[in-house]
Amino acid sequence: MQTTLKIGTRGSPLALAQAHETQARLMAAHGMPEQAFEVVVISTSGDRIQDRPLSEAGGKGLFTKEIEEALLARRIDIAVHSSKDMPTVLPDGLELSAFLPREDARDAFVGKAAKKIGDLPQGAKVGSSSLRRQALIRRMRPDIDVVMFRGNVQTRLRKLDEGIADGTILAFAGLKRLGLEHVVTNLMPLDVFPPAPGQGAICIESRIGDRDVERMLTAIHDLPTGQALACERAFLGALDGSCRTPIAGHATIANETVFFAGLIISPDGRQSHEVKLQGPAPEAARIGEEAARMVRAKAGKKFFDGWV
Repeated sequence: MQTTLKIGTRGSPLALAQAHETQARLMAAHGMPEQAFEVVVISTSGDRIQDRPLSEAGGKGLFTKEIEEALLARRIDIAVHSSKDMPTVLPDGLELSAFLPREDARDAFVGKAAKKIGDLPQGAKVGSSSLRRQALIRRMRPDIDVVMFRGNVQTRLRKLDEGIADGTILAFAGLKRLGLEHVVTNLMPLDVFPPAPGQGAICIESRIGDRDVERMLTAIHDLPTGQALACERAFLGALDGSCRTPIAGHATIANETVFFAGLIISPDGRQSHEVKLQGPAPEAARIGEEAARMVRAKAGKKFFDGWV
């Protein structure tokens, strides 16, 4: 293949950290020098639109569209993404070809007025742009005022320092990758505050049939993370998951078995339905689809009509 492997990424500090982690793993796996890679920063619609929630602007694909266009046009060779930003349907000709070992999937609370959500004063403000996080916050504390927080990690922390809110919730994995674990005042338990499907996992997208790239990526692919993500993405896809849909899902792999827990919740946090399922790890995608059918049957059509 060509001398330089071009890695496409968004330009936020977290996206760049993920791109450089991918580069470092490829260098180690193949004994390649740093000069064999070029990190190509691509501005996306999701980065440029800051004045409204993604659900109103067009959904998750806003963080991937321009990068995928560059991949299809061969301006880059691979694209590095946060898995939770990836739509369940990819453009023709592209695939998710590798997943790096997953970081901690939990959400982290960063509090100014209190260390925990439960200890915030009545009527406190918590900033989040995620419908899932907003719904889970409201389920825990219906009295809290949830305000819209857009922007990268540093922007959201700055807004917190400026007093726009009394606390915010961020992915713990992202904070760890940025060396910002010290800002966390409380880690949210998975059973109380389940994560978004894909949270904490870096995925790599490439062109289908690009054999040289496939061979390179195979060396850094983490099989358990890939199986867990296959389950979570199947659950999301079977529920027509989008940025308008408060859905949580988390799978783990142990002893060749996938253990999955999923949740659907109304935006106001008042109604929710949970599902737990396990099965053979090689059948992870089927387990995710079955879990989606189970939770859809449990909730009933009326539930979905009310908030989708």
